[in-house]
Amino acid sequence: KEGVRALKVSLVILLATTALQLAVVLFSGSVALFADTIHNFSDALTAVPLWIAFVLGRRVASRRYTFGLGRVEDLAGLFIVAMIALSAIVAGWQSIERLINPQPLSNVWWVLGAGVIGFIGNETVAIYRIRVGRRIGSAALVADGIHARTDGFTSLAVVVGALGVLLGFPLADPIVGLMISVAIFVLLIGTVRSIGGRLLDGIDPALVERAETAIAQTPGVVSVERVQLRWLGHRLNGTATIWTDPHSAASTVAEVRLRLSQALPNLDEVVIENREPRPAFPV
Repeated sequence: KEGVRALKVSLVILLATTALQLAVVLFSGSVALFADTIHNFSDALTAVPLWIAFVLGRRVASRRYTFGLGRVEDLAGLFIVAMIALSAIVAGWQSIERLINPQPLSNVWWVLGAGVIGFIGNETVAIYRIRVGRRIGSAALVADGIHARTDGFTSLAVVVGALGVLLGFPLADPIVGLMISVAIFVLLIGTVRSIGGRLLDGIDPALVERAETAIAQTPGVVSVERVQLRWLGHRLNGTATIWTDPHSAASTVAEVRLRLSQALPNLDEVVIENREPRPAFPV
């Protein structure tokens, strides 16, 4: 519910920002601002598949999908990557065309203002998405927030391009538009790594260490043999193999579950395999 709420709010903010920027593009002819507007619009659209993924992820497990549909969230992340790449291609193509066929830029001060508005809108959305994404453990929502933050800096690049035009360098506008396209592709690297890691069941080693520490510090646990964790959307599933004192095995396992839920708030389910140490016999 928190994720869906964050997407609704950010969608409204980004669409309003895009509409204002598009109006300035139409009577200014700025390709740098056009590139930024396209990127902001694609960023707003990424909220839709992520929204659908959050809704599907809340469905209970079935006989066919025994782990539920939480992984749909990571598939939505792949769509976000595709949208980012498409926006970079369109923006770069427009900038190259304007470099080949230069056109005068009008209403430069409006372009400056639109760039500032773009930065404010994107940074607001970035802070909100990243905060909620980290709280609920959604890599896709955090990636979308970082995407919005980068959009904010590209909006500031539009301001730089407009200042260049005011200082008598008209090609500053398409050059900045081209730089924005390159920056978008650089952004893709981190986003692909994050989403790809989730799809391959990658996990932050710090989370595994936190789980191992919580188990090892539980009274009655002799040793921790293995801990495995993986993300299903923004929820964690895991398994743990432990050795316990045979005199308090049942209560120890129950305490391990409790401590794991406290150490990992996003943990949905953990399967604990308990092994009791064999008694030592004299030779």
